[in-house]
Amino acid sequence: MVLAAFSCRSYSLPFLLRLGFINNQLLSFLCPGLRIRGLSVLCAQTRPRAMASSSSWELPLVAVCQVTSTPDKQQNFKTCAELVQEAARLGACLAFLPEAFDFIAHDPAETLRLSEPLGGNLLENYAQLARECGLWLSLGGFHERGQDWEQTQKIYNCHVLLNSKGSVVATYRKTHLCDVEIPGQEPMRESNSTIPGPSFESPVSTPAGKIGLAICYDIRFPELSLALAQAGAEILTYPSAFGPITGPAHWEVLLRARAIETQCYVVAAAQCGRHHAKRASHGHSMVVDPWGTVVARCSEGPGLCLARIDLKYLRQVRQLLPVFQHRRPDLYGKLGHPLS
Repeated sequence: MVLAAFSCRSYSLPFLLRLGFINNQLLSFLCPGLRIRGLSVLCAQTRPRAMASSSSWELPLVAVCQVTSTPDKQQNFKTCAELVQEAARLGACLAFLPEAFDFIAHDPAETLRLSEPLGGNLLENYAQLARECGLWLSLGGFHERGQDWEQTQKIYNCHVLLNSKGSVVATYRKTHLCDVEIPGQEPMRESNSTIPGPSFESPVSTPAGKIGLAICYDIRFPELSLALAQAGAEILTYPSAFGPITGPAHWEVLLRARAIETQCYVVAAAQCGRHHAKRASHGHSMVVDPWGTVVARCSEGPGLCLARIDLKYLRQVRQLLPVFQHRRPDLYGKLGHPLS
């Protein structure tokens, strides 16, 4: 970080903004880990001394949005739209929304009732939002009625990527469904209403870099992240709704592990807080760099954080630790099989 010595905690940021000493663009440059609303910041970035970052003015800025979805789709859209608009005002080229950004229902029956096809009204609203704001949107887990809806009466958990013209450039349907029972956490039976996707999506070129799409529970399967990295991904994204038990125990550890082992940026937009009487989420959306450093983080409550993507730094990490050249697929090429 070029200006890592600038202490964002030493001054009242709203005070500086009002006096005009810094504006939103400069704030996002000085403090790439800014969390809007709570104004929590991570100003410093730990990296080996030999690795010099590019000029921050030239690096693409991404925004990671954290929300508390409910069954109220209209209110959820209003909340997400406000965060996306704020991200655009701050100069982000791409905004990430979490899994179930559209809604979190009380039960599987309500989930099916509230779901929509990709060509429905909700996705059109987000397409219009992308056009109006002039930025890309990662819609991290849309409850999609697929073409087989009439036959199956089940949906897909679909990660949709929109460009700044509002066009769908990629869709990934979650391949690993979360069917688990953790003591102290609401049981998850995603397969009751959801069909697993058939394959992963090749990384997509965006203004921030090549993005590999995944969703929540996928983070527990390093085979997917490695496959995306080998296919050219520079940024992995895990929009999620981790629970209050698995979140504190595993969330950050898994994100940092996926970043370190793939030498990619990892962007993870998360649900937070209580959605209704039966469900709550951990939050703590974050961005992790290829060295495994958390460079931006949201804390409690809805809001957003910002980070700059430095692909020159990514290439330096991969050059210093050329792990993909050292792999031995001849020894462990069947890692995807169940334990015997």
